[in-house]
Amino acid sequence: MLIADDHALFRRGLRTVLELDGDIVIVGEADDGMAAVEKAEATVPDVVLMDVRMPRCGGIEACQAIRERVPSARIVMLTMSDEESDLFEAVRAGANGYVLKDVPGDEIAAGIRAVQSGDSLISPSMASKLLAEFAQMRRRDVEVVDSHLPKLTDREVEVLGLVARGLGNREIGRELFISENTVKNHVRNILEKLQLHTRMEAAMYAVQQNLIHPPPAG
Repeated sequence: MLIADDHALFRRGLRTVLELDGDIVIVGEADDGMAAVEKAEATVPDVVLMDVRMPRCGGIEACQAIRERVPSARIVMLTMSDEESDLFEAVRAGANGYVLKDVPGDEIAAGIRAVQSGDSLISPSMASKLLAEFAQMRRRDVEVVDSHLPKLTDREVEVLGLVARGLGNREIGRELFISENTVKNHVRNILEKLQLHTRMEAAMYAVQQNLIHPPPAG
């Protein structure tokens, strides 16, 4: 895993906490977005844990660059910013997660493992904001659904709806009474059909195109 944050004390503390987990290996650190991109190319990490606001090149711009240059890397934004605009831009840039820095260290470690296995990761307070953004997208986009949109099966639509609610693969499997591997296969098929990179991108796209409906706010 690669840690990118411009505060050395925070990086050091986070590294200490994550290395105590035993399953997580830190392959490098970066103190700005440009260095994060360079080190991601050099080390090809499974997961990049990155701040949103950093000097020279911000985390969102770095996320876009890493998605292009190291497509296998999964990217989690770990930040103090609870701004909806940062969350939305991070998702559009291809982030696999968005977590606030007030989350306990053990939860970060568990979240990293979940992201590495294919789940998305988002702080609960930010998930509600993301769903609110989904609803606004639907109100803005009143066009009729294009008949050329990829056809998802009824089961894929069900899975996508639960992804949009922030559920992980195991939780979706319990909800639909199917195995976790079956859920992974459905998610992979959904991303291939929609030609998207991440679960959150797929959920946003689906709501925008009226393929699924977000749950009511509150």
